[in-house]
Amino acid sequence: MKTAIAIRHVHFENLGSFEQVLRDKGFSIQYLEATEDNLYQHVAEVDPELLVVLGGPIGVYETAHYPCLRQEIGVLQNRLAQKKPTLGICLGAQLIASALGSKVYSGGYKEIGWSPLTLSDAGKDSPLSFLGQAPTSVLHWHGDTFDLPEGAVHLASTKLCKNQAFSYGKNVLGLQFHAEVLANSIEAWLIGHACEIANAQGVTVNDLRADTASHAAHLEGQAKQFFAAWLEQVSLA
Repeated sequence: MKTAIAIRHVHFENLGSFEQVLRDKGFSIQYLEATEDNLYQHVAEVDPELLVVLGGPIGVYETAHYPCLRQEIGVLQNRLAQKKPTLGICLGAQLIASALGSKVYSGGYKEIGWSPLTLSDAGKDSPLSFLGQAPTSVLHWHGDTFDLPEGAVHLASTKLCKNQAFSYGKNVLGLQFHAEVLANSIEAWLIGHACEIANAQGVTVNDLRADTASHAAHLEGQAKQFFAAWLEQVSLA
């Protein structure tokens, strides 16, 4: 049986709709907790067909406060050197960018809420095409951004954030946004990120809840198609 390992930072930022796709494709799924597990040991022992690094409300540059980030970057550097299928979501994408030598830094703003992606020509010719079709919107929840890694291909942007998605070779994908989020999980996000919402200009709990009700069900269908297509691209479907 194929194995997918997902490195998690906060419990409610999980694989979401991607989890069902993986199970349908015959994967077993293991979650590793970034703050508790020996990531080097677990990833080396299991050697999963797929590694996913999930989101979280910390910055890649905060290694002095959150030493688990150093371990994650090291795991990713090993993984990327072996060109094995790897997906990063939000913080995970930033960690991949850092592992590839790019700078990660505050964008000077909070991009929190639902909005559509603008795909590059390369993005339109990739599995992300499923996420660029109107009326699809995805959930954004970040304040940091990163420089596009050398050798990476730019795939998507929004008005507020240029680098929303990139690929690196055939097997590595970084997504700054959240395509995996499920409608029934948003309440956990609203509680878990309550302080961030309170300090974000123009963002309210009620608006986020209402926009999730409008967009999440459609996104779930598109996201499953995107993820299945990407798994096929990296020869895991």
